[in-house]
Amino acid sequence: MTKILRAKIIADQLYDQLRNRVKKMKLHGIQPRLSTILVEGDPASFHYAKAKQKIAKKLDILYDLHTFSVGVGEEELFKLISNLNNDSQVHGIMLELPLPRHLASLTIEKNIIAKKDIDGVSPTNQLAAFTGKTGLYPATPQACIRLLKYYGYNLQGKNVLLIGRGQTVGLPLFHMLLRENATVTVCHSYTPNLKEHIHYADIVFVAVGRPHLIKRDMIHSNLIIIDAGINEDAEGKMVGDVSSDVDNQVLAMSPVPGGVGSLTTAILFENLLNTIELQSKFEEDVDQ
Repeated sequence: MTKILRAKIIADQLYDQLRNRVKKMKLHGIQPRLSTILVEGDPASFHYAKAKQKIAKKLDILYDLHTFSVGVGEEELFKLISNLNNDSQVHGIMLELPLPRHLASLTIEKNIIAKKDIDGVSPTNQLAAFTGKTGLYPATPQACIRLLKYYGYNLQGKNVLLIGRGQTVGLPLFHMLLRENATVTVCHSYTPNLKEHIHYADIVFVAVGRPHLIKRDMIHSNLIIIDAGINEDAEGKMVGDVSSDVDNQVLAMSPVPGGVGSLTTAILFENLLNTIELQSKFEEDVDQ
């Protein structure tokens, strides 16, 4: 029987910790506040933004949703981000993706200052994720590793296959896995014979965004799979990068939905509180 690595229990534990941290912050006169920027046009993005709003309310975190029409220009977004960067009452900023084709997400994200970039996409935070220095690491790579560790699976010395090399998940996850002392192989769209690489792997992380990329005839029974893919199939159902026929054919795997994505949202709010504490510590050091 395949062990299903569900994230709900981990996310619930983390939310309990975050609620307690928010209470302590408020006792010191700090009201955590997150601002999310949403450009209309993608129903999934709207759903995620609203879901985070509900979670923020449960955590007693203020949540501002700035919504723009699909035809908004970059300059208008730059202006809002500049205002949020300079607003001392706003502690975190995130941009919901994907954006309409006329908007360059990387260009817009780079305008968010590092200390408020809870998605970990700014150049400063990307460098921190690569080097292991203090910063706000992308939430999805963190979720991948935490989910695996929670269920008692060790990365040290393991043959780990990472499928996907994107800026948001694959690249930062690669560096995090190296710091866990895993032996990492990276596969991508130009890699021939993916099945052969999977054959030699103990653990596979998949973050491509292609439904059913990993099929039953590609896996082996001692494999552990962490599926970070989020896709919508022809019926509008959320599916991962791993085909459903892999169920009960591997040692352990994370589900979609209910796996990496559930924990990712919790870690975004953890990043928000972490940056508030880092800034407060910096201010205390300056005052002394």
